[in-house]
Order: sequence, then structure tokens, then C-alpha cells
Amino acid sequence: MLPNLNTEAVIKRLDQSDQKPQHAPRILVLFGSLRADSYTRLLANEVVEVLKHFGADVRLYDAEGLPMFDAEQVHHPKVVQLREWSAWSEGQVWISPEIHGNISAVFKNQIDWLPLDQSAVRATQGKTLAVMQISGGSQSFNVVNALRVLGRWMRMFTIPNQSSIAKAWQEFDENGKLRDSAFRDRVIDVLEELFKTTVLMRDHSDYLTERFSENKSSEPAAAQAAIVEGSGAASSASPANIEQVMPAATIQTGNSCCSRVPSAEDKRRASCC
Repeated sequence: MLPNLNTEAVIKRLDQSDQKPQHAPRILVLFGSLRADSYTRLLANEVVEVLKHFGADVRLYDAEGLPMFDAEQVHHPKVVQLREWSAWSEGQVWISPEIHGNISAVFKNQIDWLPLDQSAVRATQGKTLAVMQISGGSQSFNVVNALRVLGRWMRMFTIPNQSSIAKAWQEFDENGKLRDSAFRDRVIDVLEELFKTTVLMRDHSDYLTERFSENKSSEPAAAQAAIVEGSGAASSASPANIEQVMPAATIQTGNSCCSRVPSAEDKRRASCC
């Protein structure tokens, strides 16, 4: 059993979306720091500004007050806000500082609070994602790589481009703005790609995240019965008429197929397969 998938079917399904959404793409920005003047927060502010310049509808989530994940405080206002904003979004930007070679606890705590137990479908499934990191020292990609693993687990479409700002303490001016540099150019490139990808994919995210394994259980009983009936024809045949069901060229003996005239032993083996 395989899905009924081919080029014509895919194009036809995509063309069925006559009423494409015209609203601004909805982007949620999550960042992994609590300090008011952290470079991670400054970068998050920059991201919001650029996305708004593109015309996006942007929300910046502040993790201050979010309880440590315990799977119980689901009605806490900060948990409710995070989940509602994540559900509202069509794309997200994840930003974390590198701490001991990995993402910060503050950031991971936000991801842990996104629900996974509501259904087989992730709450973030089909959303677009851009990843960025802040480093106090030389350039590293540990955090963006870890964020990509998280994004894949959350079944999000992570764009190829990414941003890693090294020696962040010298990349922001006295007003907390990113200095004109290759790092700033990369941030803009990433956000431009995210904006375009979100607009292109948001109308098709449900279709793109359809899964054969999840649709299989919902197939009509009649179709399943037809498949079973067709596949069971050979096994229900008796040794006497096995030659009509399975031609000599496909009689299986052991682990090989031969084209000779099947013997009585061949027929017995074939009828048991």
C-alpha cells in the first residue's frame, strides 16, 4: 500500500487553494535571555524592527515570569500566552545565546512548554522557522545546530539560512542597534528569506505536512478490504491451481525465483508464502 502521489496530483492539490490569505505573515520571536540589556534581547529587538519593516505582524515573547517546565502549570498566564502566540504564528524566529556550547536554559524552557501531548500533530507543525545565535567569543554554530534539531523535532520548516553573531559585545552601538557589518547583513538576509518562505508556504502547510502513516488509519474500510482481497488471492489459492495464480517465472523456492516448470515441492512452498 502506497499513497496516491504523483506530479499531476500534487500540482492539482496546490492549485485548489483559490483564496490565498492576504494578511501580513504572522511571526513570533522567541529569545533565550532574561536580562533587560542582554545582547540576545537586543538582537531580538532588531529582528522585530526588520520584520515590521517588511510588513510582517510580529510578536516578541518575553520569558520573564515563565515557570520552569513541570507539565502541570498549564494555566499559568505566561504559559497560556506562549501557547496562544505560538498557535497564532505562521513562522517563528528562535534566538539563543551560547552557554557552555549549547542553548540557554531560558530558551529551552520556552520550547518545553509548547504542547506535544494534545494530538499526533505537533502544535508547531508546518510553521516556518529561522534560527540565530549570540556568542560572546569567537564565532560558533553550536546553538544554531541545536536549534535546528529542535525545529526538526517540532516538525517545522527551518529555512537554510541562519545567523551567528560572534563577539557580540562589539557588534552593537551605544543605542543597542546592530552596527553596519556582515553580521547585520546576514540577519537581514535570514529574515528576508523567512518572510518570503512563510508567505509561500503558509497556505499549503497542512498539505505539506500530511503523512501517509497518519492518513492510513483513516482510509475507508472498503478500500482496505479491496486491498486485502487483492493481496490475499495468491495465498488463498490451492496447490492445484497455484500455476494459474503464480506463473512459473515467479514461483519462489527458498530465497530465489526460477523459471523452470514448478515441481510439487515448489507448489507446496509457493502456497505457503
